[in-house]
Amino acid sequence: MERLGDEDAHCDINVPDTFLLLDSTDRMFERSLNGYNRLLSDHTYLNKDTDEEFLCYGYKADRCKEGLFLALVVLTGGLILLLLQWRPQMVCYLRKRRCSLNHADTLLLQDTYKQYSLAFIEDKTFPQSKDILPSSATTGESDDDSPTDTSQLTISHEEIKFRYFDHQHVRYIWNRGSQMFSKLKDLSEGTKCVKIQESYHGLSVREQKQKQVVYGENTIEVEVKSYWRLFIEEVMNPFYVFQIASIILWLCDNYYYYAACILFISLVSVGISLYETKRQSVTLHDMVTTHAQTIGVCRGEEEYEDVPTGELVPGDVITIPQHGCVMTCDAVLITGTCIVNESMLTGESVPVTKTPLTHQEDEEMYSPDLHKRHTLFSGTQILQTRFYGNSKVKAVVVRTGFRTAKGELVRAILFPKPLDFKFYRDAMKFILFLGCMAALGMTYSIIIYVRQGVYPMKIVVRVLDIITIIVPPALPAAMTVGTVFAQSRLRKKGIYCISPPRINFCGRLDVFCFDKTGTLTEDGLDMLGVLPIKNQGFCGVVEDPSTLEVGPFITCMATCHSLTIIDGELSGDPLDLIMFNSTKWVLEEPGKDTSKFDTIMPTVVRPCTKDTFTSDVNPFEVGIIRQFTFSSSVQRMSVITRTLSQDGMELFCKGAPEKIASLCRPESVPQEFQDILHRYTIQGYRVIAVAHKKLDPKLTWHQAQRVSRDKVEFDMTFLGMMVLQNKLKMQTKPAIHKLKEAKIRTVMVTGDMIQTAISVARNCGMIPVKDRVIIIEASPPDAHHPASIKWVTAETPDEGTDHYTDSDYTEDVHIDLENPHKTQNFHFAVSGHSFGVLTTHFPEYIPRVVVKGTVFARMSPDQKLQLIEDLQNIGYNVGMCGDGANDCEALKAAHAGISLSEAEASVAAPFTSRIPNIECVLQVMREGRAALVTSFGCFKYMALYSFIQYVSVLILYTFDANLADMQFLYVDLVITTSVAVLMGYSGAYHKLVPKQPPGSLVKPSNLLSIVAQILLVIIFQISAFLYLYYQPWYKPVKKNLDADNTYCWETTVIFLVSTYQYIASAFVFSKGPPFRQPIYINVPFLLTLCTLFAFSTYMLMLPYKPILDFFTVMPLGTTTVEFRSVLLAFSVGFIFAACILEYLIMDVKCTEKCLSSCSHCCGKGDEQNDQYRKIQNEIELSNWPPVGQVTYAALNEPHVEIEEELMRSHGAILVN
Repeated sequence: MERLGDEDAHCDINVPDTFLLLDSTDRMFERSLNGYNRLLSDHTYLNKDTDEEFLCYGYKADRCKEGLFLALVVLTGGLILLLLQWRPQMVCYLRKRRCSLNHADTLLLQDTYKQYSLAFIEDKTFPQSKDILPSSATTGESDDDSPTDTSQLTISHEEIKFRYFDHQHVRYIWNRGSQMFSKLKDLSEGTKCVKIQESYHGLSVREQKQKQVVYGENTIEVEVKSYWRLFIEEVMNPFYVFQIASIILWLCDNYYYYAACILFISLVSVGISLYETKRQSVTLHDMVTTHAQTIGVCRGEEEYEDVPTGELVPGDVITIPQHGCVMTCDAVLITGTCIVNESMLTGESVPVTKTPLTHQEDEEMYSPDLHKRHTLFSGTQILQTRFYGNSKVKAVVVRTGFRTAKGELVRAILFPKPLDFKFYRDAMKFILFLGCMAALGMTYSIIIYVRQGVYPMKIVVRVLDIITIIVPPALPAAMTVGTVFAQSRLRKKGIYCISPPRINFCGRLDVFCFDKTGTLTEDGLDMLGVLPIKNQGFCGVVEDPSTLEVGPFITCMATCHSLTIIDGELSGDPLDLIMFNSTKWVLEEPGKDTSKFDTIMPTVVRPCTKDTFTSDVNPFEVGIIRQFTFSSSVQRMSVITRTLSQDGMELFCKGAPEKIASLCRPESVPQEFQDILHRYTIQGYRVIAVAHKKLDPKLTWHQAQRVSRDKVEFDMTFLGMMVLQNKLKMQTKPAIHKLKEAKIRTVMVTGDMIQTAISVARNCGMIPVKDRVIIIEASPPDAHHPASIKWVTAETPDEGTDHYTDSDYTEDVHIDLENPHKTQNFHFAVSGHSFGVLTTHFPEYIPRVVVKGTVFARMSPDQKLQLIEDLQNIGYNVGMCGDGANDCEALKAAHAGISLSEAEASVAAPFTSRIPNIECVLQVMREGRAALVTSFGCFKYMALYSFIQYVSVLILYTFDANLADMQFLYVDLVITTSVAVLMGYSGAYHKLVPKQPPGSLVKPSNLLSIVAQILLVIIFQISAFLYLYYQPWYKPVKKNLDADNTYCWETTVIFLVSTYQYIASAFVFSKGPPFRQPIYINVPFLLTLCTLFAFSTYMLMLPYKPILDFFTVMPLGTTTVEFRSVLLAFSVGFIFAACILEYLIMDVKCTEKCLSSCSHCCGKGDEQNDQYRKIQNEIELSNWPPVGQVTYAALNEPHVEIEEELMRSHGAILVN
């Protein structure tokens, strides 16, 4: 038995070992197979599932293809090089061959917008050293599932070699282990807080130099190109290449004057464009460039050396100068304290206190976002430094160059998200249609000229000339006229735009999102009063906190802040200033502003009373020992203090009421806490709760400096609440009302409490008085329940309150007879927490929630961005208006983002307004609508102008004639250019209307309008020619094998009649209200039209021989007055017919409805744009949402859960 037991024991040991060995072998084989597959792979995805995701293909040089390419260059006269300029991917297709990424020397990158770019792989080598490259970058011992940690470097052989490429100022290095490229990382990713605190003591000169090879210089340089290089790049634009080809063609056809004028205008246009581009580049360069400076770098063991800031690398330990500096890198503080001006990032010039990094857990990872109170960001200004004893204020560099927060901002400006506006897509479709028409005209011309026996060379020139007629070279410039004028008008009103094409987007906005604080409401707060606790209950509002007895409540107000004295003035967060000033206490800091402070002398606060300064007894003084700075993620801040002549330390904490209450002992929180909080928040007041706790008497000062906040912020005593008022800006309510009148949906996206946000939304008119609000309370799953949603009706304020009874903005109650329970319009209010749960566990509800959501509270910056994208995904054109860095990403993502801040972080927003309120939104939208309508009008005019000339030329080609040089010049420059430019001079209409301008060029009404006008042109030109043909004195032009008959009656009649058609087209397509000012307001445009009409009439009716000779017109004086009068009648008749067609037929609502119905019947509707409307209709026709019920993620069905106390507190009605 013992032997059997031994055998069994032996088996028990060996069998698992065998399985372990097999499993290990399988894993090794799988890893080898994966690595082998990657080794052979010629493409991969980089930055997967991010905004910067792109597909990467490997290519390398091919001698055979290079030879063939050189032959193509010779055969095409170098024209194929233009193709490579416009289509970078052709470089790889024509000159290189596909290969594995491991052997590639060139990469073809395709982003998510199907745009291509090239990147060239480089190799660098340097002597070995520790901590330079990631182990996986050199050795190949990498786990496939783990990202490359490029902040760590290993020893390989005598030299380290690494491959990399740079794309949009981001470096990617080759990982030999995973056989793929990965983004170069730094200490901001995957680095533990404890490691930053304990492991970084400074790099040696050798290590720093070697890291510079990997990370590059610590600079943010915006290249300012020379005028010559800008000129070459501009001329390579397809538009100017087409211009050059057209000029050459006109010279070959002896149109010298016309070609010279177009060349001169093109050079002027190029010069203006180069000047503007250069000026913007210089402005951006000067804005982001930091002047060269030096900074102290630790070399270990308290050895310091001054080095240029451009040589800093991640891992360097720098010393911050006492008198401050401008940061050139992102660094995390490890010792000392800094007072920083972060207005560059936040737009707020309020000084911010930065404290040393602390870690709560050993595994806590450092994040610049989560630990921003400990991070000094590039571009921010250090005002002061404060340090302990003889030690220095030190920080560890975590990011450099374009990887810093400022660098990311500059990259966003240099490489903006491409626009995808339907108007521009339709414009390209229409140009292709014009190209097809040109092909038909060319075919017709070839047939006519071959029959007439014209010289082949002349046939080629005439046929190619058709292209320059039907696709006018000035078309792209004419389409931007409205945008240019709108941008100029906005600039005069203090609104600046860095992306002019965005102005057209503003004309099609459906919904506008607003931040609350500083945007809808004033920045400042007013202290309404405090609610201290006495005898386990609130003792009523105390309007003047300074009258409170000295105790924990007022001590908390005097100490729990991050205020500091700068230049003799108290500075800091506005809320902290209001709170502290209301106590009328005194704050003192030891020594001068920039001098050191020691542990024995912390910041001290004391009451400002007679006894404080005259009593012989020790005065009441409180020293602030430690600050736990405010963080939006924890929604609170706290301080550790010690009172003079008392033992032990105390903790004071303030923050969001619901968060503070959850950290306090339940018995210390009054039973009426929720009711009192609800009473104030529903009226729009901002409520801050305060709490207190006596700490362990054994806690020493050194322990207090190292303890983590979660070790002390619990079991506190609830002290009461402060109530502050955040008033609406006086312009907010009228602006919201105007947007509502224009049927523009308004949404609030804020970081404030949901009840406060609902109140402000009601007060400003976003939520009408009698509409109900449904709060979505979503909970994540736990051990006992799946994720759930409670649909709770928010309490409606009393009818008698002053905040909500403005009769000017009330709306009637809508009663749905089919769904009687829907007696009111409703709006969703969602907190950031609930929004996150919905996104994760109820994604199918997101479209409905964003369609009916009006208030989104407690939203983080990432959630604001996500909301904007969710709205866009269901077809909304979204605008966003905010004033802080928290809104920066959302501002960039919106179709039209307007920043009310002048911070550099807000420069990435398309619009920046010096108007400090939301009236700028109305200005931008009005100008956007005017610019869009102008662009449509200019495009339609240029299209019709092309067809008028196209019809004229084809008629003349038929009879072996053509327009003269000066006739082309008069039409193209004098008439078309002046009219197209001045057409955009009309200003925006004075108010927004519910109707939106059209967003598509291929909309049936637009196409029908253009086609109808073209038919009119053909009818009247042919009629005029037939009238000439039947004149008894008419003699057809003599045949000419050069096909250059210009001095003939056919040319004269067609030219004179067509001049009126150009003028009439400009008039009918330059529409005024409801999007632009009436045409009579645009005096230059109207005067130009009248002058052109008068000149054409003078030339026709009162022919003056020198003028006729100049324009190569036949002697009209030899004809009868009747003949000329009939031609004038034809011309005037066309003007009246065009106006009747455009204004009395095309603009009639009945016609628009019929065309719209036909479009939908044919299935031509834009399904994505109609998606949110379909969702709205579905909600209206259903009984959703299930108010008073609970929806579970597991069953995805509503269930009634009777919680009487909860429902009473929210005023909800249960629906079975």
